[in-house]
Amino acid sequence: MNHLLPTQTTKDEHERNAQVAILPIGSFEQHGPYLPLATDAAIASIIAREIAQLYPVRHLPPITISCSHEHKAWPGTVSISARTLFALVVDIQESLRASGINKLVLLNAHGGNYVLSNIVQEATVSERCMALFPTNTDWKTARAAANMATSTHDDMHAGELEVSILLASNPELVLDGYATVDHLADNRKDLLTVGMEAYTKSGVIGRPSLATAEKGRAVLDHLGTAFRSCLRSMDIVV
Repeated sequence: MNHLLPTQTTKDEHERNAQVAILPIGSFEQHGPYLPLATDAAIASIIAREIAQLYPVRHLPPITISCSHEHKAWPGTVSISARTLFALVVDIQESLRASGINKLVLLNAHGGNYVLSNIVQEATVSERCMALFPTNTDWKTARAAANMATSTHDDMHAGELEVSILLASNPELVLDGYATVDHLADNRKDLLTVGMEAYTKSGVIGRPSLATAEKGRAVLDHLGTAFRSCLRSMDIVV
C-alpha cells in the first residue's frame, strides 16, 4: 500500500532544505457506499505525495477534518467550523516560519473549504507567502487532460474524478458498487441551505461508473506539472 502519510525524517528535511511546505487538506465526510469517509484527505495526500517526488518541498501530514456541514445527514461525517480551520492553518504557518519556511501551499481536496480562499487572500496582502492548489482552473484542465466525460459541476461528489484518482493510486480504498450508482443533480442552487440530502439519496452526485485508473493517473500527472506555476506565483523558481 502506498503511504498516505509523509514518512521523511528530520535528517531528510535537513538535507532537503525546502523553501516551501505543502499542507494537504481534506475532510471526513460521506462519499457514498464505496469510498471511505477520509476520501478527500486521501486524495489531498496522494497529490501531495506526487508533488513531493517532483519538487523540493516539505510534505506535511493532512488536515483530515474540515468544513463538511452540508453532508451532515449521513452517518460518519464530522465537521469543524471555518473559524477553527482558519486558526489551524494560521498556527501551522506560524510554526513553519519559526523553523525557517516562509512559503505555504494549501493543497485542498474538499470543495466545501471555502474559507481557504480567504486565508490565502489575507495572507498575501504584503507578501506572496501562501497559495491555494489546485485551483478551479487546475482541476478543469486536469479533467481535460484525462479525457473525462464529466465536468467539475456535474461530477461534484464521489464521481468520475475521485474514484479515478483512488483507482490509480490506492485502489484498495475503492469498494465494489461504484459502477451502478451514477446520479446527476445539475440544479443545486440552494445546497448550502438545504444540504446534500436535498439532491441525492446515495450521497453521490456524479458518474463514478466512468472512472478508470488511467484517467486518475493522467490527472495526477497533470497536477504535478501544474504545480510549477503555483510555485512561480510565490516567486519560487524550480
